[in-house]
Amino acid sequence: MKALVAVKRVVDYNVKVRVKSDQSGVETANVKMSMNPFDEIAVEEAVRLKEKGVVTEVVAVSCGAAQNQETLRTALAIGADRAILVQTDAELQPLAVAKLLKAVVDKEQPQIVLLGKQAIDDDANQTGQMLAALADWPQAAFASKLEVKDQQLQATREVDGGLQTISVALPAVVTADLRLNEPRYVTLPNIMKAKKKPLETITPQDLGVDVAARLKTLKVAEPPARSAGVKVADVAELVSKLKNEAKVI
Repeated sequence: MKALVAVKRVVDYNVKVRVKSDQSGVETANVKMSMNPFDEIAVEEAVRLKEKGVVTEVVAVSCGAAQNQETLRTALAIGADRAILVQTDAELQPLAVAKLLKAVVDKEQPQIVLLGKQAIDDDANQTGQMLAALADWPQAAFASKLEVKDQQLQATREVDGGLQTISVALPAVVTADLRLNEPRYVTLPNIMKAKKKPLETITPQDLGVDVAARLKTLKVAEPPARSAGVKVADVAELVSKLKNEAKVI
């Protein structure tokens, strides 16, 4: 069984995001970039499935600029066997990424596709679902536990009412939730080994995919500064402020 894992290069989660002066987007120049944390969880899960003997090969794929090779090398260091970079400098929106991944799926023929439930830069939470629709595959979104047996995938999902367990037939698309696992620490020897693993570079044109943007960003702005909180002496004062100042009751 082959597993395909999609990874995205984003601004590191420890970095304070700053909006560009022209409000066209967020500042990425001279900013530390890293793998999207949810995608890192997806890579870890694929490697664990390989260690259990369920998966025989793990292929990491990323779409974007040449710098995404660094992100793919991280996936290789975690335990992926090889990597594919769909290189383009175009702005990639979720639908375009889903179309590129669909083309890679057609080429690689994996039995399971794993990716993070969302990216921490745009929080779109769309690519996995769009890919499942394009491929006409069942999907297990927000998976917090996975079990694969006899061409069936059982996923535990976190929903508003608690936990939901679903069973889908393979091939399938899985999006990883935060509690699916805790990614391993990448050691220096594995980083060195990752440099020797194969990394293939292709273009959207090679896959026959149009990645033109369907949406236009008009303006990106920081949220307004929040005013300081106020302490109240008792419930009566709280009710009075909610009624007379906030006017919410």
